[in-house]
Amino acid sequence: MAFIVTESCIKCKHTDCVEVCPVDCFYEGPNFLVIHPEECIDCALCEPECPVDAIFSEDELPEDQIDFIEINAELSEIWPNITEEKDQLPEANEYADIKDKKHLLEK
Repeated sequence: MAFIVTESCIKCKHTDCVEVCPVDCFYEGPNFLVIHPEECIDCALCEPECPVDAIFSEDELPEDQIDFIEINAELSEIWPNITEEKDQLPEANEYADIKDKKHLLEK
């Protein structure tokens, strides 16, 4: 069972989670992070590090975020691996509380 990055991460892209991942299973796109489902060891270290609560265990994923299982799997195959913390996106604070932003995901 893997952890999943959900919609809350879009246009925020905090990387606190990346810094604590023991297996480097995060991948970075232009305005979103994903977790590779086959690399994730379900350690749960990333979940509490996310300041916008965008990371969930697959079995605790909110119903309206189910699409992100496939999105994480698909994009982790094409985006580059990220292993170190970076600055959040400049617009992160502006988008942190916006819930409906899937249409803003840049692939």
